[in-house]
Amino acid sequence: MSTRRVTFQHTIEYEVVNTSNLFQPHNWALLSAGRIEDSRRFVVVDANVEKIYSSAIRDYFAYHHVEARIVAFPGGEENKTMDHYLSILRELDSFPIHRRDEPIIAIGGGVLTDVVGFVAGSYRRGLPYIKVPTTLMGYVDASIGIKTGVNFNRSKNRLGAFHSPQKVLLDKSFLKTLSRRHLLNGVCEIIKLAVIKDAGLFDLLETHGAQCVDSHFQDEAGGIILDRAIGGMLEELEPNLFEEDLARKVDFGHTFSYGLETRYETHLYHGEAVLLDILVSSLIARGRNLLSDEETERIFRLTDALGIELNVSVLDPSLLWASLTERTYHRNGLQRVPMPRGIGGCVFLNDIKANEIELAVKNLEDWIAIKYDHV
Repeated sequence: MSTRRVTFQHTIEYEVVNTSNLFQPHNWALLSAGRIEDSRRFVVVDANVEKIYSSAIRDYFAYHHVEARIVAFPGGEENKTMDHYLSILRELDSFPIHRRDEPIIAIGGGVLTDVVGFVAGSYRRGLPYIKVPTTLMGYVDASIGIKTGVNFNRSKNRLGAFHSPQKVLLDKSFLKTLSRRHLLNGVCEIIKLAVIKDAGLFDLLETHGAQCVDSHFQDEAGGIILDRAIGGMLEELEPNLFEEDLARKVDFGHTFSYGLETRYETHLYHGEAVLLDILVSSLIARGRNLLSDEETERIFRLTDALGIELNVSVLDPSLLWASLTERTYHRNGLQRVPMPRGIGGCVFLNDIKANEIELAVKNLEDWIAIKYDHV
């Protein structure tokens, strides 16, 4: 037997850029990667974003004499499918672009950037691409990492790859057009980071969170919260981009939520499922004396103060247990469930029992009942 060892190192490097007025002709951010002269761009835009910004996007590329194929994509988790992935690929294959210097541009929410990222990662074994998140969820979470994928065989993100963008362009003015529900959907991911790793961010949410939601994060405090959340997310992602270490703080809220989203994807948003997971997990943590009663109350009071409506009727303990079992396979045989140790701290559990989940769900249902009895 003879063996040859092949070793190659590849540096992952991309920029996360704060910008404004992205479609103004004198803002070069969209064209700051790749060549411009006699060039083309393949642009995938969320259908709702396209309705608002279609003229501005087309005028932008026309001003710079860049030929653009603009494809509208219907957002939403139910459209994160192989069919839509293949549909985008067919559009791309009919509009040939240079393999290295004409990056694909993805403009939309987390579902769109995940799907387009997978297209970019798989077409011709990898094309450069730029992500422009237009939802709060995409802004603080989905767009700033390197994971891509689609749902498959009734499972979330079962097909995908790690493929880094060239740039992530953050323009918070897109948040102005979001509905309150979509804003709160993204806020749930900020709560996740605050509870599991950043007590200072939690304090900011307590003090300014409600007003930031009202202002669509256009005020000074909103900018501070967004920057802090993104910084915290990148702090966790950068040393572990390819998830070599499967014990990840950013998986807080993403254990039990997996099953909830899979069953209720048509009417339960990602952040809403994550928040239910956060609250169930916090009650498990309280049961293990990882959270004090006061700390647990603060988490629930923040949820209430932000005006987030909770649908606890979806919390079937057997579904949550099945979700934990599936995540254990995903995490290579250990539960590795991140749990808060105080607000801003984290510990990983590998021995959660079904009865703990049942008790936490009952306690959450009781809290909701008491809340509405006092309304």
